Amino acid sequence: MFSSAIAPPDSTDKKALYPEIHRALQGVLTGESDLIANLANSAALLFWSLPAVNWAGFYLLKEQELVLGPFQGKIACIRIKLGHGVCGSAAEQRRTLVVPNVHEFPGHIACDSASNSEIVVPIVKNGALVGVLDIDSPEFARFDDNDKTGLEEFVRILSAVL
Repeated sequence: MFSSAIAPPDSTDKKALYPEIHRALQGVLTGESDLIANLANSAALLFWSLPAVNWAGFYLLKEQELVLGPFQGKIACIRIKLGHGVCGSAAEQRRTLVVPNVHEFPGHIACDSASNSEIVVPIVKNGALVGVLDIDSPEFARFDDNDKTGLEEFVRILSAVL
């Protein structure tokens, strides 16, 4: 069994936090093949485990646009065109984008005015874009290289069961 929230001794130590999150994710995914169930639990795991996060979830590629999937947080934008905003740009470029100040990102789509920084990790399976993992924070410059590495590994683990 896994804990619904990860609480290592120091949750600000990202190098210790992400391995715990990865172990919890593997526990969540074990024995379950349903896409929506796995994405829903994955979003909840991140939302409740990462400090200073106000939105965590997924957008899935459908007919050449990103469509809102399972998430935790306030109501979100439903559809995002490829190349638009942080999510659409990360999806189109197929690379992780770390944005310290979303208000300075050209074409930023403001779904929640409380969000000030963002990280978006593309989800690619067998060379095909599946969607993106999107995480927002009310803090400026909340995400760094440790988050990038930790969340890319999170997506790799998740992609293995998609």
